[in-house]
Formats: sequence, structure tokens, C-alpha cells
Amino acid sequence: MLVVSWLLGQRRREDATNDPFESGIVSVGSSQVRISVEFYLVAIFFVIFDLEAVFIFAWAVAFFELGWKGYISMLIFIGVLGLALIYAWRIGGLDWGNKVRVGLDRAKKEDNKMRKQNIEMESK
Repeated sequence: MLVVSWLLGQRRREDATNDPFESGIVSVGSSQVRISVEFYLVAIFFVIFDLEAVFIFAWAVAFFELGWKGYISMLIFIGVLGLALIYAWRIGGLDWGNKVRVGLDRAKKEDNKMRKQNIEMESK
């Protein structure tokens, strides 16, 4: 199939042919674009919950062979993932925008408190 395609294919060479992402379109600008961290978080959460779906599917296939032990272990598995989702939600891992994360906000308050104490001690 590849040989036939190579034999019958066109042999045109253009400036845009050797460029990355060519598709016949001349590239403009740089391919180095900063991507927001939120996109990486969504990708990580997708992988985690996609793997959860794989484990649940495998469990469902072997449901009758596993019995009550398998049922209880799957309930624990789903419970742990549910708690992880609630934790990520509470600390702001699912929020988009310029919102301050809970842990970061708490750390800033403690840092400001320590600075005030240091200033008071130095002034004495």
C-alpha cells in the first residue's frame, strides 16, 4: 500500500512542504506558545478518570467471578477517587482564571503574619 502510494503520488516540492505542520500552509510565527497550566490539569484529570473507567469496565466483566470482595473493593476504589475529586475541587484545582488556590492563600496569610512578628521583634 505504501509502495503504491509512493509510486503514484505527486512529486511536487514547495517551501511549505518541509516546514513542521505543513499541510500545504505556510507557517507564520513561532510554534513555541505558552499554554496555561489549567490545560495540563484537565489532561491529568482526564487520564486519571479514563483509567478509572478502564478498571470499572474490567471489574464489570469479571463481576460474578469476583463476588462480594470484588464489589467492596470497587466501592472503596470509587470512594477514594470521589474523595480525590472533592479534594481537587476544594483546593481550586478545577477552577479556571486568576483565583487564588486555598493552600496558597493560607501560606500567604501565614507568611504575612510571620513578617509582622519579625517587624515587631526588630522594633523592640
